[in-house]
Amino acid sequence: MKLQERINAFVKLGDFLRQFSNEDIQKEDNVEHNDTFFDGFKHQLKLAKEHNGWFTEENIQFALKSWSDALTSNNLNTWLKPYNIENVNPKQVAIIMAGNIPLVGFHDFLSVLISGHKVLVKQSSNDKHLLPYLAKYLEYVEPQFKGNISFTEAKIENFDAVIATGSNNTARYFEYYFKGKPSIIRNNRNSIAVITGIETKDDLINLSDDIFRYYGLGCRNVSKLFVPKGYKFDAFFEAIYHWHPIVEKAKYANNYDYNKAVYLMSEFDMLENGFFMIKEDQSFASPIATLFYEQYEDLSKLKEYLKSKKEQIQCIVSKGFLENEIAFGETQKPELWDYADDVDSIEFLSAI
Repeated sequence: MKLQERINAFVKLGDFLRQFSNEDIQKEDNVEHNDTFFDGFKHQLKLAKEHNGWFTEENIQFALKSWSDALTSNNLNTWLKPYNIENVNPKQVAIIMAGNIPLVGFHDFLSVLISGHKVLVKQSSNDKHLLPYLAKYLEYVEPQFKGNISFTEAKIENFDAVIATGSNNTARYFEYYFKGKPSIIRNNRNSIAVITGIETKDDLINLSDDIFRYYGLGCRNVSKLFVPKGYKFDAFFEAIYHWHPIVEKAKYANNYDYNKAVYLMSEFDMLENGFFMIKEDQSFASPIATLFYEQYEDLSKLKEYLKSKKEQIQCIVSKGFLENEIAFGETQKPELWDYADDVDSIEFLSAI
């Protein structure tokens, strides 16, 4: 299969997903195989929401919109232009996916297929309804994909390379188990934001999206702030308040109540506003409904500190702090070439 044929198939998938990326789902006449797949995907969305309480309608729609925006001819061609993947000797690449946010493993799935390889997917039990259906759609719009996409719930076998995502503990297991194969092994990372005091109200409002989107469950969600010593959080709390309806969601509310009770019983100092807590803590990973923070006195020393911790950090959100910083509100809108852990998966797949 030629590269352009693979690109065209994913562009058509983007057109299909676009129909489901807003609250008002509209069936469009110009989408290929819509009569076959439209109603079925609506059913898969329903199953995904019922199966995982974190996969709310809003979060699924946001994920689908992100992918429909990404899967355009211009984006795909821009992304792939630096690589030589026109004529590839197809290998079987296994992907072990996480399930923390909807379609979190889609970029790996896309990367393997767009590179000309075959994919063997082991999904998380938390996110098992959407991707197999979209794979069937791909096989319809481009029949040459048939036989190149498979899913398994059993032990991964008969593969040439692997991309695996898990916790720090499972990553150590992956590294041992897959040590004889080319691999990308990902573990826990967190994203942080640096406040310098020059931020506008809109910057802080946008930061709230980085914190609360997907309930903070993604590695690109901001879980920790670095603030100037003596920083007052009044403007921050005002900027995030429009997210207060999040506490009406039962799973979030249960986590908020539990973590608040733990902090109170432990007599930890914290600030809270009825739906969210901030706590001074050196850890990068904060619980749901909580944001950790540290105070700093010297930005240059902070840069050196964060550089020393780069293996724990996925994104750094700031304004005029770093050359490769992420703008406020943009953590959950990565481009196709924004690779997880800064590991170029297309380059990896080109070399196996």
